[in-house]
Amino acid sequence: MQMQSVRDARPNPQRRRLLRRALIITVVGNVGLAIGKAAVAAVTGSAALYADAANSVSDVFYSLLMTVGLWIAQKPPDESHPQGHSRFEPLAGMVVAGAMTLAAYEAARMAVSRFIIGGSAISGSWPTIILAVSAAIKGLMYLVTHRIAVKAVSPALDATAQDHLSDVLTSIAAFAGILGSRFIHPIADPIAGALVAIWIAKSALEVWQENVRYITGGSASAELREEIVQAAAAVKGVIRVHQVITEHAGPEIVADLHVNIDGSLPFSDAHAISDEVCVVVEALTGIDRAYVHIEPCEVPECDEEDVASLGPSTV
Repeated sequence: MQMQSVRDARPNPQRRRLLRRALIITVVGNVGLAIGKAAVAAVTGSAALYADAANSVSDVFYSLLMTVGLWIAQKPPDESHPQGHSRFEPLAGMVVAGAMTLAAYEAARMAVSRFIIGGSAISGSWPTIILAVSAAIKGLMYLVTHRIAVKAVSPALDATAQDHLSDVLTSIAAFAGILGSRFIHPIADPIAGALVAIWIAKSALEVWQENVRYITGGSASAELREEIVQAAAAVKGVIRVHQVITEHAGPEIVADLHVNIDGSLPFSDAHAISDEVCVVVEALTGIDRAYVHIEPCEVPECDEEDVASLGPSTV
């Protein structure tokens, strides 16, 4: 007997407000920093600053595309997507990863070309000022966006927060490279640019891996699976939970549970137990939907006192 919770499919208004706030912060911050860095890089010719500016320009493009992706992900279920549009959210996260990859390539290209010509000492105070300001702003953007990503359970925003943190470190590296070009050797600037490119590429790879897992139906963590088992097993009438299958449907998890109940119970009681299991499982953080397969207990000694000794099995 297959049971499914029927929930209100309308988008969560609080989640929409959180996403909107994070997107506004991201777009406005990225546009301002991209303009400032690009202008100073064009005047000074710093490879390190150019690498950081390329990263900021890619941030602008991905933040605009991510806005579209998250807007689609918030649409309610319809005939074309009866389970909702949440899988579009990790697609938006992959857009972030793609933009970061392109930025890493452009930063590396510029650093190599400047390294070949021997680099140059970067003069003036504007490059260091813009990088110091950028690091401070991006640090604040990371803290705010990461907090919202956790509350909204959003992989796209989490990817964005990680990109903000990466930008803090790349700005610091570029800052050190510019100072090094003045006081140590001109080659320090393109070396810093190369380090920036490597760091961006590393961060991009991590974002790719996470969002590919979301979009291809990767399973929940062992900790979350155990939470699901414990929540379902605590429902009155459940004798044991003998199988839990989980997969990502976008940023959140779909859980398929097989639970044993007393086979002599009336159908209405079995249905009520199934509904209650759905309610408690879907109340867990990170769970989108729960499906419950009710099975009569076929083991004579399997009663409610034996739940702890039998223990649940998970897949």
